Amino acid sequence: MVTAIVLISAATDRIPETAQAIADIEGVAEVYSCAGDVDLVAVVRVEGHEELATLVPGRISKVAGVLDTDTHIAFRSYSRRDTDAAFDLGED
Repeated sequence: MVTAIVLISAATDRIPETAQAIADIEGVAEVYSCAGDVDLVAVVRVEGHEELATLVPGRISKVAGVLDTDTHIAFRSYSRRDTDAAFDLGED
């Protein structure tokens, strides 16, 4: 499984519609609107790099309102949930 974080610059008057259209694309797990240098952050989870290579330029970038994308591929997760699961002995 490949996880990528896609930073998206969007037309400000279309952010809600653009975010929903991106969220509806298969392979997109979550979309967040945010403050800062980018307007939207999409978390993408696909089976392989080829799917990612098709998904971002072929689908996400073509959504109305998307002005630019910047994709970051995740190597490893360090979330609290993953850390807790790694040390769970299964005892209650």
